[in-house]
Amino acid sequence: MSRILDDKRFRVIKHAMNSKPQIGQDKRTGQIIVVDDDQIALKNLRRILEKAGHHVSTFNNPLRALKRFEQMPCDIIITDLKMPYLDGLSLLNKAKLLAPSVEVILVTGFASLDSAITATREGAFYYLAKPCSPEEVVNLVDQALEQKFLKQESVNSRVEAKTMSGSFPVIIGRSSKIMCVQESIRQIAPSGSNVMITGESGTGKELAARAIHAQSLRANGPFVAFNCGAFTEELIANELFGHEKEAFTGATSNRQGLLEMANQGTLFLDEIGDMPFSMQIKLLRVIQEREFFRVGGTRAIPLDVRIIAATAKDLKAAVSEGMFRQDLYFRLNVVNIVLPRLCERREDIPLLAYHMLEKFRRSMKKDIASISKDALELLENYYFPGNVRELENIIERAVAVCQDSIIKVSDLPPDLADLEFYSYERPDSALLNLDELEQDYVRHILKITGGVRSKAAEILGIDRASLWRKIKKYNLE
Repeated sequence: MSRILDDKRFRVIKHAMNSKPQIGQDKRTGQIIVVDDDQIALKNLRRILEKAGHHVSTFNNPLRALKRFEQMPCDIIITDLKMPYLDGLSLLNKAKLLAPSVEVILVTGFASLDSAITATREGAFYYLAKPCSPEEVVNLVDQALEQKFLKQESVNSRVEAKTMSGSFPVIIGRSSKIMCVQESIRQIAPSGSNVMITGESGTGKELAARAIHAQSLRANGPFVAFNCGAFTEELIANELFGHEKEAFTGATSNRQGLLEMANQGTLFLDEIGDMPFSMQIKLLRVIQEREFFRVGGTRAIPLDVRIIAATAKDLKAAVSEGMFRQDLYFRLNVVNIVLPRLCERREDIPLLAYHMLEKFRRSMKKDIASISKDALELLENYYFPGNVRELENIIERAVAVCQDSIIKVSDLPPDLADLEFYSYERPDSALLNLDELEQDYVRHILKITGGVRSKAAEILGIDRASLWRKIKKYNLE
């Protein structure tokens, strides 16, 4: 039977495994060094790994293997534990000093719990007990390569996030949807036209507006932001237009409004759909006439400003219901940019998470290097009803509570792992029959529960026997 020491990286594996190895769907090939003083073992491992498509170098002397590694580091080292000249643990330590990213699999015919724990602490990827099947070896190598790839992705994400954080405001991401947004911003920024940005709360509408301003011909002018949903009509008028001395009780001096402050620059009107109807009329006149009056004033003040408006509401519906002026809608919606929900751009979550990690670890002065694979997978599968803003809050909390150099699942909010938050997205095909749809949903539930059938059955509302029959029926083993 297998014995697993579950630090999620390490296992003691014996030949008589009951479960079939889980081979990754994406096959990766790697450079592998195999070290063993047993020539037959070397020959067998080389044949197995080369058949799986890997590039293999074999050594019966660990000192020669180490010298080769110094000259040409590889992806994985598979080494016997007990050898003359240099034992497997010493080889592991020396290799890790030369190239920390290398994954090391220790193999021994004298497996023990103590040596397994020692190997784990020293950084071994796996501790494999002889005899081992070809399937076990290939499976371990696939997993080790996948882990190495994920580590490299984490490094790349940190570097890219750090690079982006030092430039002018940008919408961070590499997904097709966000790249379309970035391209739209690049194209329309120099035009000077008014822009309407739509998207759910937390998708980054103000950041998009700042990116447009930064890439426009008005970049040297002011960027002024105002939330239309946070004030009454009188306060909105006073904030936007300013007032003259003695325009009302308490007005002891002249005061510039945000329109005047934004002259020669950009005015960002957030939540424009919440602006009172009478204020919409006044704003329309400002756009048409390119001038305005302070509250209580009689002198028209000329204005040269670009307006970027944003809303999470359906303004077309508001227009049809008479809640938003159609003429103002057309004046503001010269160019429309739609920001996708975070769940529509899941491939951007790691990059965003590392960007935020860099930001908060600096502000909190904490030495946190990365996010664990399990924590990152949990974030990538979460629905994020609060979009990017919610992700930012989660990372800020994680950095605050993290006591290690890596953010783990335990550092994330406890309710993040509640399965009720995991959304099910129906397959693209609209022609699925009931059996096909059930098969896809059962597979989804098994995936998010990690294959724990009792939990999957609980979510599906059936008993374990019924779930077992469905797994057999749909071949979901």
